[in-house]
Formats: sequence, structure tokens, C-alpha cells
Amino acid sequence: MAISKTLTPSYLFLILLLLIPFNHSFSDPTRPDPTRYTLRLNPSPISITKGVIHLTDQLLRQILTVKTPRPFSFLIFFDAKQLHSKTELSLPTLKTEFTLLSSSYYTNNNPDNSKIFFFTIEFQESQTSFALFGVNSVPHLRLIPPSATDLKKDSIQMDGSDLARLAESMAEFVEGNTKINVGPIHRPSMISKKQMSVIVLAGLILSPFLVKKIVSGGTLLHDKHVWMAVSIFVYFFSVSGAMHNIIRKMPMFMMDREDPSKLVLFYQGSGMQLGAEGFAVGFLYTILGLLLAFMTHFLVRLKSRTVQRVVMLFALFVSFLSVKKVIQLDNWKTGYGIHAYWPSSWN
Repeated sequence: MAISKTLTPSYLFLILLLLIPFNHSFSDPTRPDPTRYTLRLNPSPISITKGVIHLTDQLLRQILTVKTPRPFSFLIFFDAKQLHSKTELSLPTLKTEFTLLSSSYYTNNNPDNSKIFFFTIEFQESQTSFALFGVNSVPHLRLIPPSATDLKKDSIQMDGSDLARLAESMAEFVEGNTKINVGPIHRPSMISKKQMSVIVLAGLILSPFLVKKIVSGGTLLHDKHVWMAVSIFVYFFSVSGAMHNIIRKMPMFMMDREDPSKLVLFYQGSGMQLGAEGFAVGFLYTILGLLLAFMTHFLVRLKSRTVQRVVMLFALFVSFLSVKKVIQLDNWKTGYGIHAYWPSSWN
């Protein structure tokens, strides 16, 4: 559709969209204000939070009236509030990560020269737009290039398995399909400056008492059994991927989409790891580590050679089964096989 020389409402909207959001209500023009603000355009307000614009059917129609190729791309996160309670979908987490992607982009780039805009759209409010894109499931992320005319065919969908890596994978998706540099993701610190100051102050006040208690002995820090338990916990925490689950806020399990009465504990695909499968593999690794520690530190102290050999064979057999199960799970999940090769001198 050609644009006349006069300022039509849609063209006026484009000018406001390209200029006002990044010069209006920002104290520092190089860093957008993370607080919520609203840009009003007849006949309805446009809600913008941390650079993410709330998209509606009417707003989408206005954008589509801009002649292609448009001077910008736009990335849409499709949401459904009625499904936020389903933990296996992680919609609130993904929406938060999408907002983090937007705020990081505007932090890393000059907001006055933005080439991409970020939108969220809600199913109950904009079912017509969902139909235009052919979206029938969430979570769903779609990039609309400047030359796109058919929203369903010309837009680019992000693979659902890649969403497991959250904002970082979204940034790679944008950079891989456009010439736009998103830059690093700026995650907020888990501990605020005030909390850190309180912790440091409390540590300084308590340090004389703690040092005196430690020097005198008799504390839990002097109990070898406590150190053994802590070591086992740290080992399990490391090999189970628990830190990955905490950072990514991964669910322990998912509901089977084909049969909601069933639970999915192991997700097939390298792009995502559930908490249950990490704990299962971590448990197998922990068994292997404990058996090896038992054989090298306790079994050698037994006087009976027969008992040593029987226990050692049993421990090796259980360790072999544990390693075999881990390899089988890895082959099933990633599709990559692990093969054993005999040394050439054994042939």
C-alpha cells in the first residue's frame, strides 16, 4: 500500500514509534529508563515496559500499513496468560527473559537508531493476530523481517528447543537472522548493593567471635564427617547440573502434551534439560564416585583377600552399569553415539 505525502495515522504512528519511545521519559538518552511508561495514540494507549511493546490486533494492523521494506524488524513473543500456571511451559520465565533481551539490546545499542522492536502479544486479547501468524501453541517466538508481507510465510520462527537457553538463545536467534548486533545480556545481580553492604557489615562484626570459636576448636568445621558430607553434596550438585537448573529456572518435569495424565521426566533433545534427568544422571555419577572412593580408601584396609575381590568385582559391576546407563541416556537425548575402540596392539 502506497503512502501519501500527507501524514496518515499509520505513518504518524511509525514516526512516534521510531522517535518518541527512546527520547521521551528517559533521563539519559543512551540508556532507556527501565520503568513502565505509556505512549498514547488514538484510539487506544500503547503500553511499553523496558522497551517491550504490548501488541494488539489494532496496533498490528497499523504497523502492517507501513510500506515494505519497513525501516525496522520486529520480534514478537506470543503469550497466553491462562497457561501461566502450567510450570512445564515456563511462560512467565520466558516472558521475563524476553524483556531482559529488550532492555539489554537498548543498553548495548544507541536507542535513537534502533533497527528492531520487541513486542508481546496475548492470546485472549489478540486471537486474530495469532491466526494471521498461524500460531496454535506457546511458547512461541517469531521474527518479522522488514520485507515481510505474509506474516505466516515470511516471518521466521524460533525453534522451541532453543528457548531453553533463554535470553542468550533469543539474542543468537536475532543476530543469526538479521544484521543486528544485540550485544551481551545484562542480568540483574541476585544480591543488591544494600544487601551486600549488610552482609559485609555483619561479617565484619561477627568475624572476631567466629575466629575465636574456630581457633578454640570443637566446631562443625573440625568434624571430618561434616566435610565428607559437604564434599559429596558439592560433587552431586556439580554433576547433576543443579546450577544450570537454578540459573535457567528449569522445571523438574513436564506434562506430556499428547497425554496430560503422564509426566515427562527426560526431554529428548540437546537444547533443554529437565531437573529430574539432571538429578538422575547426577545420582548415577555419585554412585560411581562413592564406589571408587570406597575401593581406594576403605576396601584396601580389609585383611581378607577374598572379601576384597568379591566387593571389588561387585563395585566394578555396579560402576559399569552406571556408566553404561549414562551413555545410553546421552545417546538417546543428543542422538550422538559413543563407541569403544580397542587399541590396535590388541588386534
